[in-house]
Amino acid sequence: MSDHDLAARLATAAGRLLLGVRTELADAPAAQRKAEGDKRSHDYLTAELARLRPGDAVLSEEGADDPVRLRSERVWIVDPLDGTREFSEAGRDDWAVHVALWERGDLVAGAVALPGRGVTLATPAVPARPQPPATPRILVSRTRPPAVAVRVCDAVGGELVEMGSAGAKVAAVVTGRAEIYVHAGGQYEWDSAAPVAVARAAGLHTSRIDGTALRYNQADPLLPDLLVCVPRYADAVLAVLR
Repeated sequence: MSDHDLAARLATAAGRLLLGVRTELADAPAAQRKAEGDKRSHDYLTAELARLRPGDAVLSEEGADDPVRLRSERVWIVDPLDGTREFSEAGRDDWAVHVALWERGDLVAGAVALPGRGVTLATPAVPARPQPPATPRILVSRTRPPAVAVRVCDAVGGELVEMGSAGAKVAAVVTGRAEIYVHAGGQYEWDSAAPVAVARAAGLHTSRIDGTALRYNQADPLLPDLLVCVPRYADAVLAVLR
């Protein structure tokens, strides 16, 4: 099985597991759904990676950071449940599972599963997105829209669209539901690795908000800002952000 296929398979299967947790704990407190979802998905992903890729290291949001990954040539970067708030709310589908592979300095495979929509986007190829509309759509958090996104919206004459998790936002740009996702409020490698791998496969622009490259498997996994957009908007957005 290729690394691309494995990433897609694991993200999809973890998503099905999470849907089961959601049903099982439908009447439980939201905090319990969040905790169980995070734990069960993490346990599944790490166990399967240990079984199927025993020589690879793993960096997971829900696991202890093992420094052995810094000496490894291959590191799986996973977010077992991206968007726990949305996952805990009945009927929301803007949450995701991220599975990415970093190898010798760069991302080489990735998958973003959107279990609530029954969709998994994965490398090496994603469906072509439709032509963007005249008015670009800029994605923001539904609970805390960043000021930087408002500045971008004003600069490009766009409109703000609220959505949940980072994975769901990047997937929206990949599939043509939006054109720009900019984030400056703090993220970690697992928040963006798989979405960025998929976005690159779709031919989208991906970078830090100062235009520099996104670097993964760093000693400090904090990777606080991100820009994913249709290439035609990259220069205008970066001019605002720099």
